[in-house]
Amino acid sequence: MKQILCEKPQKLKLVQVQKPTIKNGYAIVKLKRIGVCGTDLHAYNGVQPYFTYPRVLGHELSGTIAEIEESEQELQIGDKVAIIPYNHCGDCLACKKGKTNCCQHLTVTGVHQDGGMQEYIAVPITHLMQVNDLSFDEAAIIEPLAIGAHAIRRAEVNEQDTIAVVGAGPIGLGIMLFAKKMGLNVIAIDINQHRLQLCREWLELEHTFNPLETSIDTLKEMTNGHMVDVVFDATGNKSSMEQSLHYIAFGGKVVFVGLVSDHIQFYNPDFHKKETTLLGSRNATKDDFIFVYESLKSREALDIEKYITHRACFEDTVSEFLKWLDPQENVIKAMIEL
Repeated sequence: MKQILCEKPQKLKLVQVQKPTIKNGYAIVKLKRIGVCGTDLHAYNGVQPYFTYPRVLGHELSGTIAEIEESEQELQIGDKVAIIPYNHCGDCLACKKGKTNCCQHLTVTGVHQDGGMQEYIAVPITHLMQVNDLSFDEAAIIEPLAIGAHAIRRAEVNEQDTIAVVGAGPIGLGIMLFAKKMGLNVIAIDINQHRLQLCREWLELEHTFNPLETSIDTLKEMTNGHMVDVVFDATGNKSSMEQSLHYIAFGGKVVFVGLVSDHIQFYNPDFHKKETTLLGSRNATKDDFIFVYESLKSREALDIEKYITHRACFEDTVSEFLKWLDPQENVIKAMIEL
Protein backbone atom coordinates (compact mmCIF):
# COMPACT_ATOMS: atom_id res chain seq x y z
CA MET A 1 0.00 0.00 0.00
CA LYS A 2 1.01 3.65 -0.37
CA GLN A 3 2.22 5.62 2.62
CA ILE A 4 3.53 9.15 3.15
CA LEU A 5 6.47 9.15 5.55
CA CYS A 6 7.97 12.17 7.30
CA GLU A 7 11.57 10.93 7.34
CA LYS A 8 12.93 14.00 9.10
CA PRO A 9 12.01 17.68 9.43
CA GLN A 10 10.96 19.14 6.06
CA LYS A 11 11.18 15.78 4.31
CA LEU A 12 8.03 13.94 3.20
CA LYS A 13 8.30 10.88 0.97
CA LEU A 14 5.72 8.67 -0.78
CA VAL A 15 6.67 5.03 -0.18
CA GLN A 16 5.29 1.51 -0.65
CA VAL A 17 4.81 -0.63 2.49
CA GLN A 18 2.98 -3.77 3.55
CA LYS A 19 -0.71 -3.44 4.36
CA PRO A 20 -1.34 -3.98 8.11
CA THR A 21 -2.75 -7.31 9.22
CA ILE A 22 -5.68 -7.68 11.58
CA LYS A 23 -5.16 -8.80 15.18
CA ASN A 24 -7.37 -9.44 18.17
CA GLY A 25 -9.32 -6.35 19.25
CA TYR A 26 -8.44 -4.36 16.13
CA ALA A 27 -10.04 -3.51 12.80
CA ILE A 28 -8.43 -2.55 9.49
CA VAL A 29 -9.74 0.78 8.21
CA LYS A 30 -9.45 1.92 4.62
CA LEU A 31 -8.77 5.65 4.92
CA LYS A 32 -10.90 8.09 2.93
CA ARG A 33 -10.03 11.45 4.48
CA ILE A 34 -6.99 12.77 6.34
CA GLY A 35 -7.25 16.23 7.87
CA VAL A 36 -4.05 18.24 8.16
CA CYS A 37 -3.61 20.26 11.35
CA GLY A 38 -1.07 22.46 13.09
CA THR A 39 0.51 19.43 14.76
CA ASP A 40 1.31 17.96 11.34
CA LEU A 41 2.73 21.25 10.10
CA HIS A 42 4.81 21.73 13.26
CA ALA A 43 6.08 18.16 13.03
CA TYR A 44 7.06 18.73 9.41
CA ASN A 45 8.98 21.84 10.47
CA GLY A 46 10.67 20.05 13.37
CA VAL A 47 9.12 22.08 16.19
CA GLN A 48 6.46 19.70 17.55
CA PRO A 49 6.99 18.57 21.19
CA TYR A 50 6.94 14.84 22.01
CA PHE A 51 7.88 13.99 18.42
CA THR A 52 10.44 11.61 16.88
CA TYR A 53 11.31 10.71 13.29
CA PRO A 54 10.64 8.95 11.01
CA ARG A 55 6.88 9.17 11.51
CA VAL A 56 3.69 8.75 9.51
CA LEU A 57 1.63 11.85 10.23
CA GLY A 58 -2.15 12.18 10.33
CA HIS A 59 -4.63 11.89 13.20
CA GLU A 60 -7.81 13.53 11.83
CA LEU A 61 -9.12 10.44 10.10
CA SER A 62 -12.19 8.86 8.56
CA GLY A 63 -12.72 5.81 6.41
CA THR A 64 -14.54 2.50 6.11
CA ILE A 65 -13.97 -0.78 7.89
CA ALA A 66 -12.18 -3.18 5.55
CA GLU A 67 -11.59 -6.05 8.00
CA ILE A 68 -12.99 -6.82 11.44
CA GLU A 69 -13.45 -9.87 13.66
CA GLU A 70 -16.68 -11.76 12.98
CA SER A 71 -17.53 -11.72 16.68
CA GLU A 72 -17.74 -7.92 16.77
CA GLN A 73 -21.36 -6.87 17.24
CA GLU A 74 -21.23 -3.07 17.09
CA LEU A 75 -19.35 -2.62 13.82
CA GLN A 76 -19.19 -4.43 10.49
CA ILE A 77 -17.32 -4.33 7.19
CA GLY A 78 -18.33 -1.28 5.16
CA ASP A 79 -19.27 0.90 8.12
CA LYS A 80 -18.15 4.50 7.89
CA VAL A 81 -16.00 5.38 10.91
CA ALA A 82 -14.18 8.23 12.59
CA ILE A 83 -11.01 7.37 14.49
CA ILE A 84 -10.25 8.52 18.03
CA PRO A 85 -6.43 8.93 17.95
CA TYR A 86 -5.82 9.17 21.72
CA ASN A 87 -4.57 5.84 23.04
CA HIS A 88 -4.88 5.78 26.83
CA CYS A 89 -3.76 3.08 29.26
CA GLY A 90 -6.94 2.89 31.37
CA ASP A 91 -4.95 2.17 34.54
CA CYS A 92 -3.29 5.44 35.59
CA LEU A 93 -4.86 7.90 38.05
CA ALA A 94 -5.95 10.28 35.27
CA CYS A 95 -7.70 7.48 33.36
CA LYS A 96 -9.43 6.26 36.51
CA LYS A 97 -10.74 9.79 37.03
CA GLY A 98 -12.14 9.80 33.49
CA LYS A 99 -9.45 12.18 32.19
CA THR A 100 -8.28 9.84 29.45
CA ASN A 101 -7.25 12.86 27.38
CA CYS A 102 -4.27 13.38 29.69
CA CYS A 103 -3.43 9.77 30.47
CA GLN A 104 -0.02 9.44 32.09
CA HIS A 105 1.03 7.00 29.37
CA LEU A 106 -0.89 8.57 26.49
CA THR A 107 0.21 7.93 22.93
CA VAL A 108 -1.37 9.82 20.05
CA THR A 109 -1.76 8.29 16.61
CA GLY A 110 0.25 10.37 14.16
CA VAL A 111 2.44 11.84 16.92
CA HIS A 112 3.88 9.13 19.19
CA GLN A 113 3.01 6.29 16.82
CA ASP A 114 2.43 6.13 13.07
CA GLY A 115 -0.73 7.80 11.86
CA GLY A 116 -3.08 7.86 8.93
CA MET A 117 -1.20 9.20 5.93
CA GLN A 118 -1.52 5.81 4.28
CA GLU A 119 -4.16 3.74 2.54
CA TYR A 120 -4.97 1.41 5.46
CA ILE A 121 -4.49 1.55 9.23
CA ALA A 122 -5.05 -0.91 12.10
CA VAL A 123 -7.16 0.67 14.87
CA PRO A 124 -8.39 -0.68 18.23
CA ILE A 125 -12.12 -1.33 17.93
CA THR A 126 -12.60 0.74 21.10
CA HIS A 127 -11.28 3.79 19.21
CA LEU A 128 -13.70 3.62 16.29
CA MET A 129 -16.96 5.60 16.06
CA GLN A 130 -19.60 4.46 13.60
CA VAL A 131 -20.70 7.56 11.68
CA ASN A 132 -22.72 6.21 8.77
CA ASP A 133 -24.93 9.32 8.81
CA LEU A 134 -22.02 11.74 8.26
CA SER A 135 -19.93 12.50 5.19
CA PHE A 136 -16.26 11.48 5.21
CA ASP A 137 -15.34 15.17 5.51
CA GLU A 138 -17.56 15.62 8.56
CA ALA A 139 -16.21 12.47 10.16
CA ALA A 140 -12.60 13.61 9.72
CA ILE A 141 -13.17 16.98 11.41
CA ILE A 142 -14.76 15.49 14.52
CA GLU A 143 -11.29 15.35 16.11
CA PRO A 144 -10.28 19.03 15.82
CA LEU A 145 -13.78 20.17 16.76
CA ALA A 146 -13.73 17.85 19.77
CA ILE A 147 -10.64 19.67 21.06
CA GLY A 148 -12.63 22.91 20.97
CA ALA A 149 -15.62 21.29 22.64
CA HIS A 150 -13.38 19.90 25.38
CA ALA A 151 -11.85 23.33 26.01
CA ILE A 152 -15.30 24.84 26.51
CA ARG A 153 -16.24 22.07 28.94
CA ARG A 154 -12.89 22.35 30.74
CA ALA A 155 -13.38 26.09 31.33
CA GLU A 156 -16.84 25.61 32.88
CA VAL A 157 -18.18 28.71 31.15
CA ASN A 158 -21.65 30.03 31.87
CA GLU A 159 -24.18 32.02 29.87
CA GLN A 160 -23.13 35.33 31.42
CA ASP A 161 -19.50 34.99 30.35
CA THR A 162 -17.85 36.99 27.62
CA ILE A 163 -15.13 34.90 26.05
CA ALA A 164 -12.27 35.69 23.72
CA VAL A 165 -10.58 33.14 21.50
CA VAL A 166 -7.04 33.97 20.46
CA GLY A 167 -6.17 32.26 17.20
CA ALA A 168 -8.86 31.80 14.56
CA GLY A 169 -7.47 28.57 13.16
CA PRO A 170 -9.29 25.20 13.12
CA ILE A 171 -9.17 24.72 16.91
CA GLY A 172 -10.03 28.31 17.73
CA LEU A 173 -12.94 28.29 15.29
CA GLY A 174 -14.28 25.16 16.98
CA ILE A 175 -14.16 26.86 20.37
CA MET A 176 -16.00 29.89 18.96
CA LEU A 177 -18.57 27.67 17.27
CA PHE A 178 -19.61 25.80 20.40
CA ALA A 179 -19.42 28.88 22.61
CA LYS A 180 -21.74 30.68 20.21
CA LYS A 181 -24.13 27.71 20.24
CA MET A 182 -24.28 28.18 24.02
CA GLY A 183 -25.32 31.81 23.52
CA LEU A 184 -22.09 33.32 24.84
CA ASN A 185 -20.72 36.68 23.75
CA VAL A 186 -17.65 35.72 21.68
CA ILE A 187 -14.71 37.89 20.60
CA ALA A 188 -12.25 36.58 18.00
CA ILE A 189 -8.63 37.73 18.32
CA ASP A 190 -6.11 37.20 15.54
CA ILE A 191 -3.49 39.14 13.59
CA ASN A 192 -4.71 37.69 10.29
CA GLN A 193 -7.49 39.82 8.79
CA HIS A 194 -8.58 37.03 6.45
CA ARG A 195 -9.31 34.79 9.42
CA LEU A 196 -11.11 37.56 11.30
CA GLN A 197 -13.27 38.15 8.24
CA LEU A 198 -14.15 34.45 8.24
CA CYS A 199 -15.23 34.79 11.88
CA ARG A 200 -17.50 37.69 10.98
CA GLU A 201 -19.02 36.02 7.91
CA TRP A 202 -19.11 32.33 8.87
CA LEU A 203 -19.74 32.50 12.62
CA GLU A 204 -21.47 35.90 12.39
CA LEU A 205 -19.39 37.32 15.24
CA GLU A 206 -20.04 40.94 16.06
CA HIS A 207 -16.65 41.58 17.67
CA THR A 208 -13.18 40.84 16.31
CA PHE A 209 -9.88 42.26 17.50
CA ASN A 210 -6.47 42.53 15.81
CA PRO A 211 -3.85 43.42 18.48
CA LEU A 212 -1.39 44.61 15.82
CA GLU A 213 -3.80 47.18 14.44
CA THR A 214 -5.91 48.20 17.44
CA SER A 215 -5.02 49.09 21.03
CA ILE A 216 -6.21 47.05 23.97
CA ASP A 217 -8.59 49.93 24.77
CA THR A 218 -10.78 48.62 21.94
CA LEU A 219 -11.12 45.34 23.80
CA LYS A 220 -12.12 47.27 26.89
CA GLU A 221 -14.82 49.05 24.89
CA MET A 222 -16.16 45.74 23.60
CA THR A 223 -16.53 44.52 27.20
CA ASN A 224 -17.81 47.75 28.81
CA GLY A 225 -14.46 48.24 30.47
CA HIS A 226 -14.43 44.90 32.26
CA MET A 227 -12.22 42.91 29.85
CA VAL A 228 -12.86 39.22 29.17
CA ASP A 229 -14.20 36.58 31.56
CA VAL A 230 -12.55 33.62 29.84
CA VAL A 231 -9.72 33.76 27.31
CA PHE A 232 -8.88 30.69 25.23
CA ASP A 233 -5.49 30.77 23.51
CA ALA A 234 -5.33 28.33 20.59
CA THR A 235 -2.23 29.71 18.91
CA GLY A 236 0.65 27.63 20.24
CA ASN A 237 2.67 30.86 20.14
CA LYS A 238 4.70 31.95 23.18
CA SER A 239 4.18 35.71 22.86
CA SER A 240 0.48 35.30 22.14
CA MET A 241 -0.02 33.02 25.14
CA GLU A 242 1.73 35.50 27.41
CA GLN A 243 -0.30 38.39 25.99
CA SER A 244 -3.54 36.48 26.62
CA LEU A 245 -3.11 37.10 30.35
CA HIS A 246 -3.56 40.83 29.70
CA TYR A 247 -7.03 40.33 28.21
CA ILE A 248 -8.78 38.89 31.24
CA ALA A 249 -11.13 40.55 33.71
CA PHE A 250 -10.65 40.47 37.46
CA GLY A 251 -11.57 36.95 38.58
CA GLY A 252 -11.13 35.70 35.01
CA LYS A 253 -9.73 32.54 33.47
CA VAL A 254 -7.11 31.84 30.81
CA VAL A 255 -7.21 28.47 29.05
CA PHE A 256 -4.15 27.38 27.08
CA VAL A 257 -5.46 25.07 24.37
CA GLY A 258 -2.41 25.47 22.14
CA LEU A 259 0.99 23.99 22.94
CA VAL A 260 4.43 25.55 22.59
CA SER A 261 7.83 24.01 23.31
CA ASP A 262 8.96 26.88 25.55
CA HIS A 263 8.51 28.53 28.93
CA ILE A 264 5.54 30.83 29.51
CA GLN A 265 6.16 33.85 31.75
CA PHE A 266 3.87 36.39 33.40
CA TYR A 267 4.06 39.21 35.94
CA ASN A 268 2.93 37.66 39.21
CA PRO A 269 1.40 40.78 40.87
CA ASP A 270 -1.03 41.21 37.94
CA PHE A 271 -1.79 37.50 37.96
CA HIS A 272 -2.38 37.54 41.71
CA LYS A 273 -4.50 40.69 42.03
CA LYS A 274 -7.02 39.35 39.50
CA GLU A 275 -7.08 35.96 41.25
CA THR A 276 -6.45 34.53 37.81
CA THR A 277 -7.35 30.95 37.00
CA LEU A 278 -4.89 29.41 34.55
CA LEU A 279 -5.92 26.14 32.89
CA GLY A 280 -4.48 23.77 30.35
CA SER A 281 -6.82 21.95 27.98
CA ARG A 282 -5.39 18.89 26.26
CA ASN A 283 -6.91 16.80 23.48
CA ALA A 284 -10.46 15.47 24.00
CA THR A 285 -12.32 12.53 25.52
CA LYS A 286 -14.73 10.12 23.87
CA ASP A 287 -17.59 12.14 25.37
CA ASP A 288 -16.34 15.19 23.45
CA PHE A 289 -16.22 13.14 20.23
CA ILE A 290 -19.79 11.99 20.80
CA PHE A 291 -20.92 15.57 21.48
CA VAL A 292 -19.40 16.80 18.21
CA TYR A 293 -20.81 13.83 16.30
CA GLU A 294 -24.31 14.63 17.55
CA SER A 295 -23.84 18.30 16.63
CA LEU A 296 -22.71 17.47 13.11
CA LYS A 297 -25.48 14.91 12.70
CA SER A 298 -28.05 17.62 13.46
CA ARG A 299 -26.68 19.58 10.47
CA GLU A 300 -26.89 22.73 12.62
CA ALA A 301 -23.24 22.97 13.58
CA LEU A 302 -21.46 24.59 10.65
CA ASP A 303 -21.00 24.88 6.91
CA ILE A 304 -17.91 22.71 6.60
CA GLU A 305 -17.17 23.90 3.07
CA LYS A 306 -15.96 27.17 4.60
CA TYR A 307 -13.97 25.32 7.26
CA ILE A 308 -12.20 23.01 4.78
CA THR A 309 -10.40 25.52 2.58
CA HIS A 310 -7.89 23.33 0.72
CA ARG A 311 -7.96 19.83 -0.74
CA ALA A 312 -5.52 17.42 -2.37
CA CYS A 313 -5.55 13.83 -3.54
CA PHE A 314 -3.24 11.48 -1.66
CA GLU A 315 -0.64 11.25 -4.45
CA ASP A 316 -0.27 15.06 -4.57
CA THR A 317 0.14 15.54 -0.82
CA VAL A 318 3.94 15.85 -0.77
CA SER A 319 3.93 18.78 -3.20
CA GLU A 320 0.77 20.39 -1.77
CA PHE A 321 2.09 20.23 1.79
CA LEU A 322 4.69 22.87 1.00
CA LYS A 323 1.98 25.20 -0.28
CA TRP A 324 -0.12 24.74 2.86
CA LEU A 325 2.80 26.04 4.92
CA ASP A 326 2.70 29.38 3.07
CA PRO A 327 0.71 31.99 5.07
CA GLN A 328 -0.36 33.57 1.78
CA GLU A 329 -2.39 30.45 1.01
CA ASN A 330 -4.78 31.32 3.89
CA VAL A 331 -5.20 27.67 4.87
CA ILE A 332 -7.73 26.96 7.60
CA LYS A 333 -8.19 23.22 7.16
CA ALA A 334 -6.54 21.15 4.44
CA MET A 335 -8.07 17.78 3.61
CA ILE A 336 -6.38 14.83 1.87
CA GLU A 337 -8.71 12.60 -0.14
CA LEU A 338 -8.18 8.92 -0.95
